[in-house]
Amino acid sequence: MNIQCPISKLSNQRKAMMTSSNLHFAFCILTFLILVTGCANPNGKESPAVQIEQLTQEKTQLQKQIEQSEIENKQLKQQVQVLSGLPKEVKLENLNRLKSVKIGRYTGFFDKDKDGKKEKLIVYIKPADEQGDTIKAVGAVDVQLWDLNKADSEALLDEWRVESNELKELWFATLITINYRLTFDVADKIESLEEPLTVKVTFTDYMTGKVFKEQKVIKAP
Repeated sequence: MNIQCPISKLSNQRKAMMTSSNLHFAFCILTFLILVTGCANPNGKESPAVQIEQLTQEKTQLQKQIEQSEIENKQLKQQVQVLSGLPKEVKLENLNRLKSVKIGRYTGFFDKDKDGKKEKLIVYIKPADEQGDTIKAVGAVDVQLWDLNKADSEALLDEWRVESNELKELWFATLITINYRLTFDVADKIESLEEPLTVKVTFTDYMTGKVFKEQKVIKAP
């Protein structure tokens, strides 16, 4: 995993901030040169006024970038201060990390609109730490639905990917269970549920970069 050092990033942002003191001076010089060049070349494609307007817009954009760099610089300084104050024994391996990913037992097909046809696939995913406790791990999930009784070219019925920004909104907690709950429309993907189907889940943990794979057979009702 390529992690950029906050101190290195601070150094790069200081270099960017050094340009702010010379920005106005450079703008004035360029404006003067454009005016002189424009007077000497009346047949130019763009008038001095147009070029000055373009330079003004570029100056505004650069100023916004510098202001954003100053904000990020302040945030990074605060992060460095917090990290430097942590005890030496606090290390990444001591943090609460993802150990396993299981597919919940209630995973299956459901008739949402009560029309007699089960058109929804609901997949429950339980990420757990080293103590076996369910945790809201950050990552991306790939889900596949297979009919292993079909030929290889037809066995994969459908597949979906849920990115981390969407996954975090799918955390589902009740009195008896806590997990991610993913819902997919399979109305036009399955002909019948007479034969068992297989759900395969791949969970990519964004904290460690590890990939966890799990599958579950959904038997006919």
